[in-house]
Amino acid sequence: MVIRDELQAEVAAAFDDDLKDAVCEFAGASFSETSVDPVTEQITGEKISYSGRGVLSRYRLDSIDGVNILRGDLKLTALTNELSGKPGVDHLITAPDLITGKSQQYKIISADTDPARAAYLLQLRRA
Repeated sequence: MVIRDELQAEVAAAFDDDLKDAVCEFAGASFSETSVDPVTEQITGEKISYSGRGVLSRYRLDSIDGVNILRGDLKLTALTNELSGKPGVDHLITAPDLITGKSQQYKIISADTDPARAAYLLQLRRA
């Protein structure tokens, strides 16, 4: 078993057990640009949807620099093998608000993976 498989198995077990209160379901969407109407400047395309689960959290205060990470930005950690698609910059994520629990839409500002490519690390900002 490679390290990625071990990490994903352990984190998935933690999502199911120890972290289950912190884990949230989310949905993502992007739009493939298929054509641009030169008169109206409207972009038409296909909506590509995906879903998964992960842990949504705030950034530490000393990480907020006011340029790259703004106050109110959130980070979402999700296992790569549990996502039905690949998240990317400017995709929209619908996830529960940390305070109210109501559905909120966020825009992905940055999308990275850990060195083993076991989890996505997404920076989110309210859309």
